[in-house]
Amino acid sequence: MFSVSIQNETYSVEISENTVEVNGKTLDWDLQRISNRKIHLIRNNKSLEAELVSLDQETKTLIIKLNGKTAELQLKDRFDLLLEKLGMNNLSAGVIQDIKAPMPGLILDLKVKPGDEVKKGDVVLILEAMKMENIIKSPGDGIVKSIKVKLKESVEKNQVLIQF
Repeated sequence: MFSVSIQNETYSVEISENTVEVNGKTLDWDLQRISNRKIHLIRNNKSLEAELVSLDQETKTLIIKLNGKTAELQLKDRFDLLLEKLGMNNLSAGVIQDIKAPMPGLILDLKVKPGDEVKKGDVVLILEAMKMENIIKSPGDGIVKSIKVKLKESVEKNQVLIQF
């Protein structure tokens, strides 16, 4: 058993040898594999084509294209569901090691200094890229160990900016 979240709705999915159940209802679909990343399905005399665009195994996130429309699916297997039920699903959330530059740019403002405690979502610096100011926020809680850049310094994509 696993769950799939799409557009803020979560579905419980159970797959057995011959059936697929979603929220306790058996699906009656005719599936045909077109390629490694594409399937064709017929349900209620309606034809649909689904294509896997990308898969992030670490975050268990799929991006699919269904009849030309893109959708993001978040998967949770039985272990994720059990951890969630026990309240242990966010143990690693908020633990950060560093913040890297999401794009090349110029450091316009540093909002923190070594020793500062930051919470998830706190603004840590302003990065100018393509004549736009980008607010860089902390992805989790931590204490700033060191600042690896200086004001008005140019940075490259994925360059470490702040360490925790």
